[in-house]
Amino acid sequence: MTTNTPLLLITADPSHPLAHIALRYARTYLQTADTNNKTENSDQFQNSHTPLNIFFYADAANTANRLRWQSADQRNITKEWQNLAEQYQLTLPVCVSTALSRGISDNENSARHQLDSENLASGFKLVGLSELAMMMQGNCRL
Repeated sequence: MTTNTPLLLITADPSHPLAHIALRYARTYLQTADTNNKTENSDQFQNSHTPLNIFFYADAANTANRLRWQSADQRNITKEWQNLAEQYQLTLPVCVSTALSRGISDNENSARHQLDSENLASGFKLVGLSELAMMMQGNCRL
């Protein structure tokens, strides 16, 4: 039986409550999937596929800015995504055009567009919209 991997398309700025709801959803979904997989396949548990696809688009690209400062009384959503990605071996793809238009770049795009430096947070990856299209193939649950 094949199941379709759900896609969490995040468009809200990290300061918006919806961005925190998306993080909470992802965490809960992954914990539930992890528990179910371990229960169903206790002897043959494999984390060979990502149980959840994530894509940061539009204002959500700001989540990937490693220079985003957060006061001590607020949750650092960037670090929380990084921790979740590390725990579940997730990729954190960010739309390259929406990131660049918000001043977020990696080494490769900084060189290509003659920018002074890069500021992409570790664990995040700038990708084209073709990545999103590939995630949406088939019976994607968005």
